[in-house]
Amino acid sequence: MAYILAYDIGTTGVKTCLFEVNHTIHLLKSASRSYPLYIMDDGGAEQNGDDWWKGMAESTKEIFNDPDISGRIEPSDIAGISFCSQMQGLALVDKDGVPVHRPMSYMDQRAKDEIKKGIAYGVQIAGANVLKLVPSLRITGAVSSSVKDPVWKYKWIETKEPQNFARAYKWLDVKDYLICRCTGEFKMTQDSAFGTLIYDIRPESRGWSQEMCEMFGINMDHLPEIIKSTDVAGYLTAKAAGELGLAEGTPVYGGGGDSSLIGVGAGSVRVGDTHIYSGTSGWVITVTDKQMVDVTAMIAAIIGAQDGRYNYFAEMETAGKCLEWVKDHMAKDEIGVYIRKEGVSEEYEERSSSLYSYMMDCIKDVPPGSGGLIFTPWLHGNRCPFEDPLSKGMFFGIGLETGKTEMIHAVLEGVFYHLRWMLDCQKRRIRIGKSIRFVGGGALSPVACQMLADITGKIVETVDSPQNVGSVGACAVTAVGLGIIKDLDQVRDFIPVTATYTPDMAKHKAYNKYYKVFKQLYAANKRFYKALEN
Repeated sequence: MAYILAYDIGTTGVKTCLFEVNHTIHLLKSASRSYPLYIMDDGGAEQNGDDWWKGMAESTKEIFNDPDISGRIEPSDIAGISFCSQMQGLALVDKDGVPVHRPMSYMDQRAKDEIKKGIAYGVQIAGANVLKLVPSLRITGAVSSSVKDPVWKYKWIETKEPQNFARAYKWLDVKDYLICRCTGEFKMTQDSAFGTLIYDIRPESRGWSQEMCEMFGINMDHLPEIIKSTDVAGYLTAKAAGELGLAEGTPVYGGGGDSSLIGVGAGSVRVGDTHIYSGTSGWVITVTDKQMVDVTAMIAAIIGAQDGRYNYFAEMETAGKCLEWVKDHMAKDEIGVYIRKEGVSEEYEERSSSLYSYMMDCIKDVPPGSGGLIFTPWLHGNRCPFEDPLSKGMFFGIGLETGKTEMIHAVLEGVFYHLRWMLDCQKRRIRIGKSIRFVGGGALSPVACQMLADITGKIVETVDSPQNVGSVGACAVTAVGLGIIKDLDQVRDFIPVTATYTPDMAKHKAYNKYYKVFKQLYAANKRFYKALEN
C-alpha cells in the first residue's frame, strides 16, 4: 500500500488529490483552487506560475489539515508526487527556473506573423508549406500548422521580446515548470516533448530533432532532458517542501499531460480503447499501436504515457467551457432571473456546487434537435476537423418559440455533435469499438451521458469520479514507477465501470438530420468569420 499525491493543473484551476493505492486506486481526499486565465485582445492567453503554485500550496495544506486526514496520514507518508496538466503551453524560464515571460497557454494564438514566416507560406497542404510538411511528418509524425502550437509561441517571444528571450535558459511545458519548481531540475516527459512537434519519434533516433530545430530556428540548448512519465524527475527541495507543506526529499515523478493521463485514468489503455473527454476543452482519443496522421482533419497519433502506444487525438478548443458560458449568461443572469418562469430559491444554488445540475434538470425533457436550433461550440476558434482560430460560436435556427431551455439544450447538443464529428473522422483511419469511456466534468450528468450515447450511437461508459481521472492517471504512472502496479495495461483492472448508457436508436436517427446540418455550418460561414476579424 502507498499514498500518492497528484496535482491536476487545469486551465482554470488546480485539483490536488490524495490517493491510497493497494488493490485499487482509491481517492481519499481532494481540494481545489481556481486561478485566472488572462485573455488579451490580440489573441494572447497567459497564466501566472505563481498562481499555479499558490493553488497547489493552499490545496495541499487543506488536505492535510482535514479532520479525516490529519493525524492519520502525514506528509512524510507520501511515497510519490506527480502531475497531470494542460499541454502545449510554453514556460520559457531562466537559469533559476523563473519565466522570462508569463507562461503562455495552449490557447494563445498571437503568433500569426511567426507561423506565416515559419511554415504557412508558398504551396501548402493543410496550412503548411509542402517543403516543411514532408520532413515534419517524416520526423515528428505531425506538423506545426496551428498558430497555437508551442514552436510559434517560442518564436513570438524571440521576435517580439528579444530582451526577455536573451535570458531564456530552458523551454518547459506547464507541469515541467512545476516539476522544476519542486525539484530544481529541468526535465520534460516524452509526451510533452512530442507536443512541441520538434521531437523525433523514429525508434532509431528518438529525441530532440536537430533537423527540425534547424528548420524552425530553435536553439537546442533551450531544450531540457527528456524522461518517461514513470521516471523520477527529482526530489522535493527544502524550499518547495516548506511552501507546499510536504516532506523534503519526497520523489517527484514525471507524470504527463492531460491528453496522455486522462485516458489512463479512464482505464482506456489498450489498443482500440476509445475515450471522450469533456472538460474546459474536449477531445476524442483512441489508443493505437501505429503512428499515423490525418492532415486533412488535423488528427495525429501522438506519444502518450505508454511505450509502444499512441493516442489518436482529435481535439476541440471549448467543450465544457461552452456550458460554463451558458451557465454564466443564460442559466441565471445578473439580476437573478433563472431559466424557468417559476421562482427558484437561492438555497438551490447553495446546495449545489454550481447551477449545472439545475440546468440539466431543466433541459432533460427537450426533444432531440432543440426545436430546430443548432449551436456551434467554437468559442475560441477550433482545431479539428478544421483549423480556424477565427471561427465563432453561433445559434442557428432561432424562432419565436425558442426559449432558454432549448438554447441550453442546443449548446450541449452542439458540443456532442462536434465530438461525434471528430469520432467519425477517426473511423476513416481506425476501428472504433462499440463502447466509449466518457470522462471529465461533463460525464457527471446522466442527462449529458445519455445525450452523448444518443448522438454518437455508441454505448457510453462512465467511471467513478470522472472529473478526477487526470489525477487518477498521474497516480497510476507514479504507482508503476514505484513498482506497485506492474505496467499501465493493468490500470484498466483498477478502474471499474460505474454506469452504462445505451443509445436510443430512434433519437439517434432524429439527431442525424441536425448533425448533417451542423457539419455544413462552418463551410457556409467561413468567409464571414474572416470578414469580421478585427
